Amino acid sequence: MLKRTASRYSPYEADLREFRLVSSRAGALTAIVLVMAGVGLDYGIYPSHQLQFFVARLVVSVLIGLIFLLLANQAGRRFVQPLTLAWLLLLPQMMITWMIATTDGASSIYYAGLNLVIFAVGIAMPMGLWQTIGFGVVTYLLYLGACLIHPDGLAQRAHFTVNSLFIMFSIVASAVYTFMNERGHFHLIRLKEELAHKNDELADINRRLADIKGQMLQQEKMAAIGTLAAGLLHEVNNPVNFCLMAIEVAMEEPQAKENPSLEECLVDAKQGMQRIQHIVSDLKTFAYRKPGAEVEGTPFLFEKALDSSIRLTAHELRGVSLSRELPADTLVLGDEAAIIGVLINLFSNAALAMRKAGTAAPAIHTTARWDNHRLHVMVRDNGPGIPQENLARVFEPFFTTREVGQGLGLGLSISYAVVERHGGQLYAESELGQWTAFSFDLPRAE
Repeated sequence: MLKRTASRYSPYEADLREFRLVSSRAGALTAIVLVMAGVGLDYGIYPSHQLQFFVARLVVSVLIGLIFLLLANQAGRRFVQPLTLAWLLLLPQMMITWMIATTDGASSIYYAGLNLVIFAVGIAMPMGLWQTIGFGVVTYLLYLGACLIHPDGLAQRAHFTVNSLFIMFSIVASAVYTFMNERGHFHLIRLKEELAHKNDELADINRRLADIKGQMLQQEKMAAIGTLAAGLLHEVNNPVNFCLMAIEVAMEEPQAKENPSLEECLVDAKQGMQRIQHIVSDLKTFAYRKPGAEVEGTPFLFEKALDSSIRLTAHELRGVSLSRELPADTLVLGDEAAIIGVLINLFSNAALAMRKAGTAAPAIHTTARWDNHRLHVMVRDNGPGIPQENLARVFEPFFTTREVGQGLGLGLSISYAVVERHGGQLYAESELGQWTAFSFDLPRAE
């Protein structure tokens, strides 16, 4: 159960495999030292078997050494536990049981070596509970086989019974140690997982705090713009109104009505004055905008607003190929002057970027389509594109890649607020070195 639960913590499986590898290699080196150190026991207890046992110990040590080397390469790392069981069970235990059968059988002192290996498995080796119990059972069966092979068999009943009990005690103790080690390792993994989860939560909290801090700074900036815009609105409106009155008077003159070109120029001048009014008004509106608020406006033809924006940016669009793809009906509801401002901003930015990058055959294509009672508009250019790190920031107030004195970085921010006021959103897409597209939507005039 513990193993199944722990397996869920996949981030730590690599650490567990590394721990098993290190433990197995360290245990193998220890086993080599202890196996060869047993030469002293052979000399003191069974001198007649000394040469025979020395050869056996040497062969076992060499085989354990080969497994140690195998655990060092990539192939061996995939089979850490099978290789560990191999050098523990097939080598030392089989050697010890052979020594028991060769010497005194059930009364041989070498049975203590079996207990030593069982304890090592439970305490030092990275084995599971059932692996430890299985190892202990196989070890006891080897001991039983060694006693049966001995000429005296089980005649030494007292020694056999006592040694069997000690081996059983060793198996139980080793199993308990393994169980506790598993629980400790499981709790360690759980604590690591909880710590990682807490760290993720703290990172998320830090990101939220950073976002809140940025929003507060932005609100402070917008409040300052609102105060500035309020003053500008009062100071600029007076001369603009005088100009508008003069333009209205001029438009009523017979010469203007008889000359279509002059009348068109006066209309453009009037729209330019209205544009000045809306620039300051939009700054103030952006500073105190309420996302999701209903748009206040009148029905107008988007095609007409597009024509006006192209005329007002004609000097910036010199040399730029313009094309459009519009539906027959483009009647939308909203603030026509504000939407003209959005289009002017998009056209101006595209023209500036293409001119700065030296785009060959610069072009801007405007498309519009109806979807779910909203007109979806896209303005796409074949300019240099926007780097990915800047794409997510183009609508931030005061963010600009232009040189100092060439803009405050408010155009797209204000345009975003204008579209938002119309119940839509302004999106930016780009492929670096290929194209840039801005999309927004407007409500249908019912």
